[in-house]
Amino acid sequence: MTIAEKKPNFLVIVADDLGFTDLSAFGGEIDTPNLKKLAESGARFTDFHTASACSPTRSMLLSGTDNHIAGLGQMAEFGKNFPELFAGKPGYEGVLNSRVAALPEILQDAGYYTFISGKWHLGLTPENWPIKRGFEKSFTLLPGAGNHYKYVYEGDSGFMPPLYAEDDKSIELSSLPDDFYSTNYFTDRGIEFIDNEQRQGRPFLGCLTYTAPHWPYQAPVEKVAKYKGVYDNGPGHLRARRLAAAVKAGIIPPGVEPHKVETQRDKTWADLTDDEKKIESRIMETYAAMVDILDENVGRVISHLESTGELDNTFILFMSDNGAEGFMMEALPLQLTRITDVIERRYDNSYENIGRYNSFAWYSDQWAQAATAPSYMYKMWASEGGIRCPLIIHYPPIFNKTIHGGAEPRGQGKVSGGFTTVMDITPTILDLAGVPHPGENFRGRKVVIPRGKTWVLYLAGEAERVHSEETVTGWELFGQQAIRKGPLKALFIPKPFGPGKWQLFNLKKDPGEIHDLADTEKEKLDAMLVHWAEYVAETGLIEIGDEIDVQRALYNATEIDEL
Repeated sequence: MTIAEKKPNFLVIVADDLGFTDLSAFGGEIDTPNLKKLAESGARFTDFHTASACSPTRSMLLSGTDNHIAGLGQMAEFGKNFPELFAGKPGYEGVLNSRVAALPEILQDAGYYTFISGKWHLGLTPENWPIKRGFEKSFTLLPGAGNHYKYVYEGDSGFMPPLYAEDDKSIELSSLPDDFYSTNYFTDRGIEFIDNEQRQGRPFLGCLTYTAPHWPYQAPVEKVAKYKGVYDNGPGHLRARRLAAAVKAGIIPPGVEPHKVETQRDKTWADLTDDEKKIESRIMETYAAMVDILDENVGRVISHLESTGELDNTFILFMSDNGAEGFMMEALPLQLTRITDVIERRYDNSYENIGRYNSFAWYSDQWAQAATAPSYMYKMWASEGGIRCPLIIHYPPIFNKTIHGGAEPRGQGKVSGGFTTVMDITPTILDLAGVPHPGENFRGRKVVIPRGKTWVLYLAGEAERVHSEETVTGWELFGQQAIRKGPLKALFIPKPFGPGKWQLFNLKKDPGEIHDLADTEKEKLDAMLVHWAEYVAETGLIEIGDEIDVQRALYNATEIDEL
């Protein structure tokens, strides 16, 4: 491979719980012109897969390997409740562990300047902060969520504010600027890091890991007003509109059968009162405003790179970390009581106040399924709705064949339906940087080889696919399990959320995971379960089965005290 003499920059932008069709480039109605422009001059991936929740995805992104190897076999918030199952087990440390060579560490050793601004969620204690994993400059929210505004609640002595860190120092919430808004501030710091004199002209790896549009949904009043009335017809209408727009945009093929909506709630949209519909519409308006602001900030970074002459030499990747958040746990009575109690003490969720700094709102699973259609369900599910996410790549040199010869490139606004995973990102970036992975020894410790594959030949039009039809990929979180080979996917959703048995789907014919082939094609299912057993052995995955009460575990895993 011929690499340009000038080393490329890399900018990895991660949205938090963004839905598959939220962006206009993927069929959404939310105003996102900057990301659409990136997509139209780059590539959109429609079969890109992550983990079903945020920190496991981030471990895979920065390591190139499976989350059960990289330290997030379960989310730390989940696993800490079951020390008898997970404590001391390799791959279940709850942090990005030492068994992997992290992408910023590798590039740092190769002379790259590295920074991160945004969410970390890969370790709360100083020895696990970004600066200890290869990031030269950092400003991060350490846990999984936080208020988007500066909000110091004075009335509850038990309140724990969000934990921020800058480089090697803890940052008190009170020290943040009064006009702090997460998306804007993370961008401010990211641009500051790009321009930092510490860089000294070196190529950079930058990560902008936004907390938008994760709950609590909060946004400026004037931006929320922009979407007034857009969602008054409810999630069913939105779902139909987005499906039609996604077909028109080439994001999903025509004639696809979408999975039927399944709700954990007592009421559907039709059952709500007019006042309840009004509140839900305002919540969705706030969510849309957050995505709109996210796009504006991506535009700010693009403009800055353009002004410094670095845009065309910067590989830009934009992704969501998992499927849309349906807040599955809200159906659990104990958890609902707990959350309600916290919100009533600390927040004002009156209609007029929804979206402001002291409100705390999230949308329902019906809105989430409007965003993940035609796929089944949403975040925390091993079905496609939880793990298939939007991905945009922008890098003119490879799409224009200035660094890589070959056939017609797969960029310039094209839509890619090839199967890819978040584990592929580290190998792709290393390939483009001309930096080999260190192998099994790195900085005096034993490390694993990435399981992901580089996209470079595929992007350049020299390969038909990234992964062969023989590639086997697995997923597991919260007792939900999946294994995929080619178009076939075996899926296990435990009770009470699913049938409690393995199902089999052909995703090429049935992307909505509707028609179970387990009984009619039993031999194929049996073959897939052999692959599952191999995946468990290779990754050290601990199958929790019926050993724990998943509902209780999800309840205990809530991060509400960090909000």
